[in-house]
Amino acid sequence: MAKAVEHAIDSDEHLLVQAGTGTGKSLAYLVPAVKHAFETGKPAVVATATLALQSQIVDRDMPRVAAALAPVLGRRPTYALVKGRRNYLCAHKLHGGFPDDDDTLLSVEQVDHGASRLGHEVVRLREWADVTESGDRDELVPGVSERAWRQVSVSAHECMGSRCPMVTECFVERSREAAKDVDVIVTNHSFMAIDAFEGRQMLPEHELLVVDEAHELVDRVTSTITDELTASMVSTAARRAAKLSERTEDVEDAGVLLQDVLAGLPEGRLPGVSDSLSLALARVRDTTSRVQSDLKPQPGIEADGARQVARAAIDEINENAARILEERALDVVWVTHDQRRGTVLRVAPMSVAGLVRERIFTERTVVLTSATLELGGSFDALAGTIGLRGDGAPAWQGLDVGSPFDYPRQAIAYVAKHLPAPGRDGASPQSLDEIEALVRAAGGRTLGLFSSMRGAQNAAEELRGRFAKDGTKIDILCQGDDQITTLVRQFAREPSTCLFGTLTLWQGVDVPGSSCQLVIIDRIPFPRPDDPLASARSEAIARMGGNGFMAVSATHAALRLAQGAGRLIGRGDDRGVVAILDSRMMTARYAGFLQRSLPPFWPTTDREMVMAALTRLDEIAPPPLPVADPALRGIAGAVEGTSMAASVSAGPAAVDHRPVAGPPPSATSTRTAVTGGHAWTADQDAELRDAVEAGIDGDELADHLELDPEVIAVRLEQLGLRLGEPTLSFGDA
Repeated sequence: MAKAVEHAIDSDEHLLVQAGTGTGKSLAYLVPAVKHAFETGKPAVVATATLALQSQIVDRDMPRVAAALAPVLGRRPTYALVKGRRNYLCAHKLHGGFPDDDDTLLSVEQVDHGASRLGHEVVRLREWADVTESGDRDELVPGVSERAWRQVSVSAHECMGSRCPMVTECFVERSREAAKDVDVIVTNHSFMAIDAFEGRQMLPEHELLVVDEAHELVDRVTSTITDELTASMVSTAARRAAKLSERTEDVEDAGVLLQDVLAGLPEGRLPGVSDSLSLALARVRDTTSRVQSDLKPQPGIEADGARQVARAAIDEINENAARILEERALDVVWVTHDQRRGTVLRVAPMSVAGLVRERIFTERTVVLTSATLELGGSFDALAGTIGLRGDGAPAWQGLDVGSPFDYPRQAIAYVAKHLPAPGRDGASPQSLDEIEALVRAAGGRTLGLFSSMRGAQNAAEELRGRFAKDGTKIDILCQGDDQITTLVRQFAREPSTCLFGTLTLWQGVDVPGSSCQLVIIDRIPFPRPDDPLASARSEAIARMGGNGFMAVSATHAALRLAQGAGRLIGRGDDRGVVAILDSRMMTARYAGFLQRSLPPFWPTTDREMVMAALTRLDEIAPPPLPVADPALRGIAGAVEGTSMAASVSAGPAAVDHRPVAGPPPSATSTRTAVTGGHAWTADQDAELRDAVEAGIDGDELADHLELDPEVIAVRLEQLGLRLGEPTLSFGDA
């Protein structure tokens, strides 16, 4: 696979690689990616679908790659994690630079420490803000609720950007600045898509893009360019702009009209925009357009936080209303009823193939990889959804590198054929009994993959109650109890623990060893029958003479099943059972297609044999594998020799960036050394030499270069230089 990636880079030809779990595909693309960065001076970008894989790359894989390649390359390859603004603390908001929301509790003085969980979380966030170097939410372990996190973060539209008075202290800007000078940038599909589609240039110029978990690319891109509108969004925007415009009453009235129209719409896809809905949307668009002109700052006057938040809210509803009114050829419009938000009007493209081809596959080489890219022995289905088929499609190659595992000897695929077919009312009593029996036989050690969050929560609550009654020492964790990465580490450490959840857990969760010996899949993961995009795509295929169900719904289910089953085997010595509690896997006309999508586990419907196998595996299971805490995050990646489990009061540790002993470099990089997240240029190195010769002291040099003393000290040591008058204390560095 590594050679294929290198060939794709050299030939400027796109590559699709199917690589089974345990292949080591991240190493296979990271090594040639680093080589490319060294040779060209331009970073390679790696985009993943899940936070779990991002964390794996920056906390485990890239540190290993960097350590292994440093003796060969003459310096340690560098890397950085870049995500959207909502994933970072906002320094300006922390210091009161934005207007208070209704539930904001930023001031410690406002918080009654004993009053609520939210109060405790906000106090903890403020304390953490004083010690974190990265401001990255993933560094906060255990995590906090989404409501608490909103008090310390802003969206991209709310951000003041370069006009912010605290831009030099901004965690986002510092991370992106550091990313300009590293070899490998790790980000997510959504961030990459925003960069490509909206032209914000949040990522530096790059010639190599690696898309891991590529089977998710279409859904993530679609989600990124999906817009929505609610009456409450309109009223909130009007309220935020009320102090800055005298015309927000018109916006409020438009919101009331929209509410009345939306209340009469049935849930589901709209065949078109009705006259009444068109009138309401036009009122929202036109009234917000007038307010937009009021919110523009006066010439020479910088917009403050309140104005920026108001502009972002007004702009969003104006643009979304205008888009729905356009009724673009590929757009699908639908209505959902949400208990908390009321009626939600959404719009998304039925296909993103053209956009992906135009914005992602031009001007760069793209490598797409996943454990599941082929269906029926061909890459064509996935290639078609991302614009790699048809007239004008760019050149590409497909490669299946297989799997290192002996699946029939390591795992059993069990279908509970005796259970009734799943209905719409959640798990049946028989299914809950089956889950309990399987979990008891396995002694915990269970990853439960459910088709809905409600199903996961109900099953978790039911089993907790049953185990509490008879004192069974099996803990049930459920998605939403904490951040996914924290829950996965807890699950991996404790064999008598189960982890239940939905979509996020179906992929990217890597728990090798004896902690995961049973994967339960509650039902075939078809898209919902009323899913507006899936139904629109099916109908479009049917109109062209194809089989819409097999092309859309069955394909979706096959990919999900393969991903979910792949959570079981991650090492050559792993053993276990995948239990599918949906009898349609044996009886439906499409059953054979779905069965062929699974890894070639040993198949059975024999319940007693499966229970006996799980009991035996539990009895002979070795201790769980050690689970390392992720390293503390610096601006440009994991900080060596640290752990997020360590006391944060110690502050971020220093990174040893000294040259690595070894043979002469085999490749000359156009990049220079990076210390403390700062990439040194040849001109700055010359300034250091001049400063030493001129006898300039450390204080003056630090002020001149606008860098931390420790950063300068490490570079001086690398160059073998010493300041003549060391009045500046560089500490141990």
